[in-house]
Amino acid sequence: MAGVTDVSVRVAWAEDAAAIAALQLRAWPRRYAGLLPADVFPSGPGALSDAAASWRQALVRPADARQRALVALAGATVVGLAVTGPAVDPDRDPVAVGLLDELVIDPERLGEGHGSRLLQAAVDTLVADRFSRAVTWLPASDDALRRFLLDAGWAPDGAHRELEAAAGVRLKEVRLHTALA
Repeated sequence: MAGVTDVSVRVAWAEDAAAIAALQLRAWPRRYAGLLPADVFPSGPGALSDAAASWRQALVRPADARQRALVALAGATVVGLAVTGPAVDPDRDPVAVGLLDELVIDPERLGEGHGSRLLQAAVDTLVADRFSRAVTWLPASDDALRRFLLDAGWAPDGAHRELEAAAGVRLKEVRLHTALA
């Protein structure tokens, strides 16, 4: 079929660090537009290399053996990222509850199914790591991501928090949860 691109999800490799960093630097300003000032996002000539170096380190030496980074691919191009690991909230058991720490799709590739494939792979990874439940945090005003996760079987668990960004800006987040298996 002409025009069909091979799509897949796999564990991220250290060689993906620059592509992952570039993806986040493109996606985060759009995701948090209106919520956080533009100057809180890394920019400038060293931003990509600094972010890529951080990602390379995280991929080579994760802080916990159950921390995983998955990438969605269109051909050989990284178009999405999911990060999983044990829950870090004090009211959640990190042995039983996993965390979907990041779910980001290239803003130019939304609606192509990458998010669904990536979310399913992240859930499969959490199940393989023997978590029985999962949680994730998202901006309280991110209706599109909330709707996507609700449609996939996630639900609010009543928890919320405010994070402080640069210059005292507060970001309100809500937590969703789901049973695994």
